Amino acid sequence: MLNLFEEIKKYEAQIIEDRRYLHQYPELGFDLPNTQKYIQKRLDEMGIQHKACGVLTEETIEKYQRAGFPKQEKCTGVVATIGQGSPCILLRADMDALPIQEEVETAFKSTKEGMMHACGHDSHVAMLLGAAQLLKDHEDELKGTVKLFFQPGEEWGYGSKLMIDDGALENPKVDAAFGIHIMPDQEAGTLSVTEGTLTQAMDTYIVDIEGYGGHSSQPHKTIDANMIMNQLYTSLNLLITREAPPNQEVTFSVGAMNGGTVTNVIPEKAVLSGNMRSYHEETRNHLCQRIPEMIDHVVKAWRGKYSITEFHTPTTYNDPTFIETIMPYMTQVMGQENMTDTGVMSGSEDFSYISQHVPSAFVVLGTGKEGRAPVHNPHMEQNEDIFKYGAALHANVALGWLASQKKL
Repeated sequence: MLNLFEEIKKYEAQIIEDRRYLHQYPELGFDLPNTQKYIQKRLDEMGIQHKACGVLTEETIEKYQRAGFPKQEKCTGVVATIGQGSPCILLRADMDALPIQEEVETAFKSTKEGMMHACGHDSHVAMLLGAAQLLKDHEDELKGTVKLFFQPGEEWGYGSKLMIDDGALENPKVDAAFGIHIMPDQEAGTLSVTEGTLTQAMDTYIVDIEGYGGHSSQPHKTIDANMIMNQLYTSLNLLITREAPPNQEVTFSVGAMNGGTVTNVIPEKAVLSGNMRSYHEETRNHLCQRIPEMIDHVVKAWRGKYSITEFHTPTTYNDPTFIETIMPYMTQVMGQENMTDTGVMSGSEDFSYISQHVPSAFVVLGTGKEGRAPVHNPHMEQNEDIFKYGAALHANVALGWLASQKKL
């Protein structure tokens, strides 16, 4: 097999340059016009075919606005292909930033006030662009097609779904998928590979409660939206303790409660925002049915009205058979001594939508060391020497897996 790790070294400077540019110009959400334009420019330079991908419906736009997100009307994903024919493997990089003020002083510090690539998506894009160049160099040797999937809106939990809905897994049909996430508080140069369920599902509920306001001295003439909101807070938290098995990790957290303006007015409206995190599909399905039932009964018991805005991100599932097939290609790049399994992750990842459709693997590349600032932290930093490993992993897995399928 080719030694792609040695080959990627000639593109290392470009990978770092790409990452530093994207780090300086972060963008939020689904609409990332500058990031999209930069990726398209780089793909053009490599002679790689590409197209824009992702459509936002009016319903989705309104739903995110109701949840407090700024209005965005475009989804600026990019899909590119190298090679031709079947089978087809997808390589994914997310590309949106976070609303965080960067506190790290570097020559390539974010130029956008209150925005930072604090989850490493800039490096994800740079690593996939590096892999794209390697794969283009070896296009004649590909035993099928590699599809590059550059996706916005991961931090909003829905970007991959918007691209899938726009046909990103078709023409050619995707047969398997691979993704990498960096981790700045994991030892640099290590790769964590976990089989089975990797990330939590996240199910979010924003409940708009409508009562009937009035004077605090006459509660009997009102329908107290604040009181209903507080009853919901208690009931939903109790639901998890009584209907989720004790040996399964399920959490329900209310992140925001808003209602009222002054002490002597019983408010007419209130809003409760919370989310559930879980790993087990059967339990999740049960609770996703019970939560709306509980909301309905509690609100109506106190004569209120309500509407619910929901967001659902499933678990990311790492297919054991697919991982077994690609393990030699990952080990060849990383070295057996650097392969590890740190277990399930406590967060959510919208690579999950891809893993629900095709056999997938989502792995974690260490780019720092234990004790360093983690992702989503304003002090987050990475060891740029590690990015070449990510690029080589993408390319080696794609080449190796395609060749393995032709032998079947």
